[in-house]
Amino acid sequence: MGGTSLTEATVELTADQIERFRADGYLSIPSITTADDVAQLREIYDRLFDRKVGRELGLQFDLAGTDDDESEAVLPQILEPQRFAPELNDSLLLVNATAIASQLFGPEATCSFFHAINKPARIGAETPWHQDASYWPPHLDFRSASIWVPLQEATLENGCMQFVPGSHRHEEVLGHRSLNDDDRIHANELRPEMMDHVRNVVACPLPAGGATLHGGFTLHYTGPNRSDAPRRAIILSAAAPPTRRAAPRSLPWMDAKATQRAARAAAAKQRGEGGATALPPTG
Repeated sequence: MGGTSLTEATVELTADQIERFRADGYLSIPSITTADDVAQLREIYDRLFDRKVGRELGLQFDLAGTDDDESEAVLPQILEPQRFAPELNDSLLLVNATAIASQLFGPEATCSFFHAINKPARIGAETPWHQDASYWPPHLDFRSASIWVPLQEATLENGCMQFVPGSHRHEEVLGHRSLNDDDRIHANELRPEMMDHVRNVVACPLPAGGATLHGGFTLHYTGPNRSDAPRRAIILSAAAPPTRRAAPRSLPWMDAKATQRAARAAAAKQRGEGGATALPPTG
């Protein structure tokens, strides 16, 4: 992609940025890749969503709806987009994100494309307040960060990332439920009685090719898209190898899920085609 040499990263975090990420649980940076790289990523992104790739595998679904075939998706998501567009792995974005992963979590850390979320023009739904750890396998702990990259300007109008600074510090999973208390919906949201944790909110508008980074315990949210253009975001996962917990967490909202996405993923596995486990929405 793009003719840029991919042997060396062109972006790295400063010591001050690393400290701010650790103190606040998130970080916003104005650029993680070039305009040329963004243009090519956007072309791939639009092609994947136009073709609705991965739906029969449970890898493409409506994050904020019941995900039936008759309804228009208000928050479509594609998991593991590189499975359908391997050229994503040649992007400068991945090189730079991998370098950042090593800075944050050490030389054993890896980085990969995680998912892509599209908020359609005018109808794109909010991604509710949640912690990514509310989706984690209950028997594992992770040292990880989600790297959220908009492929056009991200604003309050179209759904930029918003965070609660310091909400990660206790490494505690707060009480969640399925969005609208409907177990057919994949997205988790904070339970109403937990919303007092949402305070001192910081919004992070970004140019195309900027990035936010956040950890799994950091509370975050994106608003609906009220603009006349889709809001495209692609997310990478930067992580050290997970460790096994002495005792699993209790995540009753995950045990109660009964989604169309999960049913399609299970059917794909039975056919020997692979599928997806439940993964977090991140904006």
